[in-house]
Amino acid sequence: MIQKAGPIGIFDSGYGGLTVFKEIIKELPQYDYIYLGDNARVPYGSRSFETVYRYTLECVNELFEKGCRLVLIACNTASAKALRNIQQLDLPKLAEMHRVLGVIRPTTEIVRTLTKTGHIGIFATTGTVESDSYPVEIHKFFPEIKVYQQACPMWVSIVENHEHESPGADYYVEKYINSLLKKSSDIDTVVLACTHYPLLINKIKQFLPAGISIISQGDIVAKSFADYLNRHPEIDMLCTKNSKCSFYTTESAKSFNEQAGIFFGRAVNSTHLDLGK
Repeated sequence: MIQKAGPIGIFDSGYGGLTVFKEIIKELPQYDYIYLGDNARVPYGSRSFETVYRYTLECVNELFEKGCRLVLIACNTASAKALRNIQQLDLPKLAEMHRVLGVIRPTTEIVRTLTKTGHIGIFATTGTVESDSYPVEIHKFFPEIKVYQQACPMWVSIVENHEHESPGADYYVEKYINSLLKKSSDIDTVVLACTHYPLLINKIKQFLPAGISIISQGDIVAKSFADYLNRHPEIDMLCTKNSKCSFYTTESAKSFNEQAGIFFGRAVNSTHLDLGK
């Protein structure tokens, strides 16, 4: 049976995945992409596992309907709460030769190379922290590493309200950094485990003690994604290569276009997509 090729799908609960998508395009500019942001139903970070799974599956199915054979869930919360079920329960029934990947495993696979003390901090949404996905995945590869998590429930709102460079962000950035570092004085590396958080990197550097490395996921995920396509030519053959990008949002396209440039680094022209509530 001849398999029809299509664009690569990039899914996020809203805007944050654009920080990862930006790095993927730098690494793999030749491919076609469809980005889908479920802005009408954010935030995902505080929602139940069941709700995040249902929303994520709906969006993945929509990308399949649009011809995508490979979908990257560029959202830590959705990767934590939905990816495993989709891979193990849904894909075998949904479609042959379709693949869905996430952003957590590429980061956890390389953490041993990032730390000297073996103590790593994770800044993430409440949902990602509650899932324990980072400690579980890290300990699969490196059981000796100590992982300390800190939920940062205000950081996404700060970024989406364009306050990430303002003095008003200082209190919550300093508060969550101090809360994390109280858990271990040996932390020498922190992972920004939410795709919104790279926009706060200047503030994080301001309050994080010197000598602690900050790991942002975009470049790591992009290189891992390129490696995956290189190792799986049967999937690569199903990805079209005309350097085209399309953007969809479940919220107002006008609002999405106005916000998206902050995350993506250039202007975006999106189309509204109604998935229902």
